[in-house]
Order: sequence, then structure tokens, then C-alpha cells
Amino acid sequence: MAATVAAGFADVEVVDVQVRGGHAATLTVFIDRPGGVDFELCGAVTRALDDLRDAYALEVSSPGLERPLRRVEHFARAVGQRVYIKTSAPRAGRSVFRGVLRAVDAGLLTLALDEGETVAIPVDVVAKAHVIIDFEDNGGRCE
Repeated sequence: MAATVAAGFADVEVVDVQVRGGHAATLTVFIDRPGGVDFELCGAVTRALDDLRDAYALEVSSPGLERPLRRVEHFARAVGQRVYIKTSAPRAGRSVFRGVLRAVDAGLLTLALDEGETVAIPVDVVAKAHVIIDFEDNGGRCE
């Protein structure tokens, strides 16, 4: 699927793929590109993946504001932003971390936790991660 998107849309990245449901499963493909994703692009990618409609209800979407972080390059683009990270095994007695991502280096994420501590988390133990958007920190404004 990612190869189909890459072949037809050179500047489009498949950020994440999710399958939900059982018998009538829904396949959601999250895409991104420099400058953002619009309705026309989602429609074009949907048409390119049309052969998947036999097996799934197909959705193509932007990853949204609280975009998932899956690969090292995703984390690198999120440096300086607040993130949520859940690890596959506890680190320092916990599995859930929230704070500002300060650095990505040699497979380690350096996170300034909301509690004031700093922690290094290996990328390979991250089970789930996404950017946190807190509108209240911004006076309720979208910028």
C-alpha cells in the first residue's frame, strides 16, 4: 500500500495505517505531505487504493493535529513539542510519559517531563506516541 502511494504521489508520506473492526473492517490510511493534506489529495489517494475496497471500508485522512509518532523522523519533526509516549515496558517505574520532546539522538528520545524531570527513552520501547495539542496553553486560540 505504501509503495502504491509512493509510486503515484512522490511527496506524500503514509504516516500510519489502522485496521478497526472484525467482519466489516475499516482500513484507515493517514497521509501527510509538505504543505498539508486537502480533500482533493485524500480523494486521489483513495482512488489509487481502490483495489483495497473489496476487503475493507477505506478511509484516507490527514493524521490531524495530535499526529501519531511512529518513526524516528516523525519524532525528529516533533522536537520542541509536547508529546505523549507509552512504552512497551516500564521505564523508571512507569509506562506513560508526557512532556516536551527535547532531542532525538542515537535512538534515544530526550523528554522534559511535565513534572520537571528529564528522561531518555529508547525509540525501540515506544509502543504508542503522539503530539499533544493543548489549546488552553494558547489562550484558546488556534494558530
